[in-house]
Amino acid sequence: MLTHRDADGVEYTVQVAVPAASNAVVYFRHPDGRHARLDRYNWYISQGPEARSVTGRLDPRLVEQSLDQRKLAMLFRRSMPVSRPDPVANRWRSAASNVGRA
Repeated sequence: MLTHRDADGVEYTVQVAVPAASNAVVYFRHPDGRHARLDRYNWYISQGPEARSVTGRLDPRLVEQSLDQRKLAMLFRRSMPVSRPDPVANRWRSAASNVGRA
């Protein structure tokens, strides 16, 4: 299992998912599993032969093996939150709308 420690000392668990042939999503899972909003992600873009084949697929285990601490640090620096709070909550909804409310 891969891990990455950020500059603040938080140790993230790294998970690789393969949604397409030439790229993979690298998830950085925050150790506090109660708050998925603290998780982060970035795209790993393959330059291998599978990137040029419409039937080729990346193997998540091979992607994990290719990620050293330098590559993980670069991916983490450019990562984005998996989810974020709405900066303008309920702005587009009418007062009668219940969409998106708990």
